Amino acid sequence: MPETLSDAGTVEVDGEFATLLFERKYHHAPERVWAALTQPAELAQWYLTRAKVDGRVGGTIDFWAGPSQFHVTGQILTWDPPRVFEHEWKVEPRTELPAGEDAVIRWELVPVAGGTLLRLRHRHLRRATASGFAPGTHAFLDRLDAQLSGQPLPNWQARYQAVAHGYLPVRSPGKSG
Repeated sequence: MPETLSDAGTVEVDGEFATLLFERKYHHAPERVWAALTQPAELAQWYLTRAKVDGRVGGTIDFWAGPSQFHVTGQILTWDPPRVFEHEWKVEPRTELPAGEDAVIRWELVPVAGGTLLRLRHRHLRRATASGFAPGTHAFLDRLDAQLSGQPLPNWQARYQAVAHGYLPVRSPGKSG
């Protein structure tokens, strides 16, 4: 997998919350990328998620997601195939997320020469969650690339460890440490 800076996401902090931002180019049509983002069989592979998706504005998502199997629920806010899939990202409190999460994730697909530009915006995450999720999201997007290309999926934990050094812990603005 490439380790270029362009593959890295950014974390924007606003008080106690943060937003993850990623842009990735995939050499596949928007319709193919859309299927990988919205079809339960596809999500089970690259996103390690058991998913139910009621694909419509006002529909719902019900995910058991990632290696930690977070139970993520939410309403679909935007459903515009194959351009925009935006939904709430709600997780009840649990050991790893003692305050839970009440965020929104937006997957935007833009046709570009040779494929699709994916713009991912995961907003209103707690700062501590964003710190761990930035390298995790990076690892998932690497897995998405492999799946779209028909390549073996990289081990999520190994990818997380390989890229984590590029994401500093998220601190409040003005604090050092």
